[in-house]
Amino acid sequence: MSVSVRIPTILRTYTGGNAEVSGEGDTLREVLQKLDADYPGIGARILDESGKIRRFVNVYVGEEDVRFVGGLDSATPAGAQISIIPAVAGG
Repeated sequence: MSVSVRIPTILRTYTGGNAEVSGEGDTLREVLQKLDADYPGIGARILDESGKIRRFVNVYVGEEDVRFVGGLDSATPAGAQISIIPAVAGG
């Protein structure tokens, strides 16, 4: 399924500065694999060495935080918007 993926500023060097790119896949896992194939290196910034979403990266399919609705196996229906949001620390 074709989806749109919102890219945070810190990862836009991988996408040539694009804030949003197209993705493909029936699940978030498939979309991220295709994203990494199209933009080499971006996957390692989203997923850790064991293949799980990094602790300080939040990923949403639509308005749903994937950590609570299926993780990497979350469905990505056609037209869905995926948002990758790195946590910001400071104070």
